[in-house]
Amino acid sequence: MPLGFTARLIAVSAVALVTALPGHADVNAGAFLAARQAAADHDFAAASQYFARALLRDPGNAELMEFAVTSYTALGDVKRAAVVARQMIGGDTPSQIANLVLLGDAAKAAEWSDILADLDAGQSVGPLFDGLLKGWALIGDHQTEAAMTQFEEVSKAPGVRAFGQYHKALALAATGDFAGAEEVLADPADGGLRLTRRGLVARAQILSQLGRQTDAIKVLRDVFGTDTDRVLDQVIDALEAGEVVPFDIAPDATAGVAEVFFSIGNALSGEANDAYTLLYTRMAEHLRPDHIEAKMMSAIMLDRLERFDLAIKAYGTVPRESAAFDAAELGRAEALRRSGKIDTATEVIRQLADQRPELPLIHVTLGDTLREQELYEEALVAYDKAIALFGEPAEEQWIVYFARGIAHERTDDFDGAERDFRQALTLNPDQPQVLNYLGYSYVEKQINLDEALGMIERAVAALPDSGYITDSLGWVFYRLGRYDEAVTPMERAVELMPIDPVVNDHLGDVYWAVGRTLEARFQWKRALSFIDPADTDVEADPDRIRRKLDVGLDAVLDAEGAPPLKVANDL
Repeated sequence: MPLGFTARLIAVSAVALVTALPGHADVNAGAFLAARQAAADHDFAAASQYFARALLRDPGNAELMEFAVTSYTALGDVKRAAVVARQMIGGDTPSQIANLVLLGDAAKAAEWSDILADLDAGQSVGPLFDGLLKGWALIGDHQTEAAMTQFEEVSKAPGVRAFGQYHKALALAATGDFAGAEEVLADPADGGLRLTRRGLVARAQILSQLGRQTDAIKVLRDVFGTDTDRVLDQVIDALEAGEVVPFDIAPDATAGVAEVFFSIGNALSGEANDAYTLLYTRMAEHLRPDHIEAKMMSAIMLDRLERFDLAIKAYGTVPRESAAFDAAELGRAEALRRSGKIDTATEVIRQLADQRPELPLIHVTLGDTLREQELYEEALVAYDKAIALFGEPAEEQWIVYFARGIAHERTDDFDGAERDFRQALTLNPDQPQVLNYLGYSYVEKQINLDEALGMIERAVAALPDSGYITDSLGWVFYRLGRYDEAVTPMERAVELMPIDPVVNDHLGDVYWAVGRTLEARFQWKRALSFIDPADTDVEADPDRIRRKLDVGLDAVLDAEGAPPLKVANDL
């Protein structure tokens, strides 16, 4: 199903989140401007306060009310959002966002006949949402046959057959017709339904209810193989033990409507504005406070929107006993890290590593976080623990060896670094980042230069638009004394990374080596201009660049006791 097309069919417009509000003489200008800026910044807490303040001066302003509904919903405060939404609808102000909230709130209260009446009266969100909601409302109103007809009607619309059939299957399962549900999910028409991860779990649960545990396991293993998480492992373990796994994806009509919000939100993710997608996941949470996937998606949306405080809070709502708790804690740590609270983030991961010492991913994440803080010795301990937990060698393990290799290199243990880089290449022989890093390390150490050239050429072939890797190619030619061959890749590297001080410095050296001394001095000056004095990690040495500008590269190399350039600039 093409999600771009599907997103267009879901008719609530994300423009409502950012459209400029018309001016009103009786709206406080300060509150209005503050509210508008907060909304643009996705600062939902501040926006809701400012919009509420503006509404005190202009309670009938439909645009202000819609923004207030949006802000409250994004915060997860659907109760307040519904109050404002009712004022809008009661004032005969049409609003798709208000309808989204009110119809969802009515589903939470199981007001099925009211929902059906409202939909018939034109209280609409969009064709797909309306059609699926009507099907579930009919289920809630005990009109099962009419509900199945409704889901079939949804399935006829171009591009959304999968939605209609998936929800038909869930509705059949919710009414106890697991055989009918499996018949829908197994239908090979149009290549069969491409189920999401949650849809695959639903099918496994349905098969389990039919006593088909082996088939249920196959459904999951065929897609995920051994690449599973705690949530999937719990389902698979129960199936392998012969247990009947409860059907809990959509056991009733209210849960079914929650699934409508979630499945549409899931389709919108990456296609629509994250702030808009957040409205759907928040409503799914409102309808089902135990909808862990909705909680996680809300947290992810908030993290993407850089509302880290809200993301941290959202991740924190996943209960410790949930199989998703580990993932939520890792997400919370990442949000803390991105918000600048790296010490707190590190402590969260340390505690998780203590609680779940058998999980390599947690130790790897701890190692990465410690390495970011340049705590390389501690990072090595974490990586060692992760690698000790590995079973059979697997390609995806390359990145852990690569990360540990970098930590070894930063502690001046190049032998350890080289072993890990070599192991990473054993697992993934053509990995361009590893080829480049090891090749460049050889160049800097003036060892294995021919092998380094081969490695970097392979890396450039894999990632021709990487400035770092292209720079490495030019630099290895320079180190080999093949100055003319160094010019083209080094110039290309500067095109790709025009303000990088290291790359500009390297191009200056290459120009000097081929006798283009005026251009060399120009590049060195550029390199100096791009160095941030506050950046202690920059590889370009400003004092060395100044010496080159004063006396030339040859004199600097001589003073350093380095081998002189070959005779290119003496010809």
